[in-house]
Amino acid sequence: MSVDTKTVARIAHLARLRLPEDKLEPMAGELNRVLSWVEQLSEVNTDNVPPLTSVVHARLRQRDDVVTDGDRRDDVLANAPDAQNGFFAVPKVIE
Repeated sequence: MSVDTKTVARIAHLARLRLPEDKLEPMAGELNRVLSWVEQLSEVNTDNVPPLTSVVHARLRQRDDVVTDGDRRDDVLANAPDAQNGFFAVPKVIE
């Protein structure tokens, strides 16, 4: 696949990029080099390679999902500048 200056101008327009005319040709060359590199990657045989998210075989540690500090409402509200009826009291912001 080859990219010409017309295609680069269209890509720049779609990406909302302002690309001057004198930069279109060098950008086409850069995009063609990137595309040739991607074509090289497609030649690699990956038939027996499992999909990976990382090359390190690590498992995330799991913990029990338990509440360990519950029923401390009064302790938490002691830090509030204004508390009413067991809730944080804040000024009304919608009129």
